[in-house]
Amino acid sequence: MVTLGDAKRNHLLAALPDPELERLVGLLEPQTLGLGDSIYESGSKLQYLYLPTTTVVSLLYVLENGSSAEIAVVGFEGAVGVSLFMGGMTTTSRAVVQSAGDVLLLSTRHLQDEFHRGGPLQQLLLRYTQALITQMAQTAVCNRHHNVDQQLCRWLLLSLDRLRSTELLMTQQLIADMLGVGRVGVTEAAGKLQSAGIIHYRRGRISVLDRPALERRVCECYLVVKNEYDRLLPHIAMA
Repeated sequence: MVTLGDAKRNHLLAALPDPELERLVGLLEPQTLGLGDSIYESGSKLQYLYLPTTTVVSLLYVLENGSSAEIAVVGFEGAVGVSLFMGGMTTTSRAVVQSAGDVLLLSTRHLQDEFHRGGPLQQLLLRYTQALITQMAQTAVCNRHHNVDQQLCRWLLLSLDRLRSTELLMTQQLIADMLGVGRVGVTEAAGKLQSAGIIHYRRGRISVLDRPALERRVCECYLVVKNEYDRLLPHIAMA
């Protein structure tokens, strides 16, 4: 059973007026997801809107040869499955759990009923979708024009903003897959950050020791995404 407190761990739900949220709580279903779990695959029909509370999900595009690159990352600030209310029902990307944790599910039927009622939930989801599109577009620009060092800093900061922790459980190979670059490049970039005392990496655990230093090294892409999110959803602005 989902409580009001559980629902408020997702920032979109927490931004709803209490009467709206209290009505939604009874429609939500809790689920725990493990690292690497697939939420949906390219072309598959979605059954639920996923509202993360403690998990982080990567949206990936996979090429025919099996290589992939992350196009966006979603945590407790947002939702996974926007095609359900945008009218598409399916998407060309896939969604994979980057950090294990909990989500709340809202079925397609309930989501569409609530969305077409209009009101606060509809407005929040549309504004969030614009912020998500900005993240996808800026990721494409960053991957084309910035080096691996900058891409890694951006990825770390975006992931941290969506976790209630300063530690990430992620191997360098998985990060390379997310960024669509070679593992050697990620190893070198992570090594520079560790030598500078900004992160500590050991056996698939990345601890961020000096976030301000990380923010000084990141390219402009991180702030473009963060500022647009804060502009569109000021009442639930990222920390």
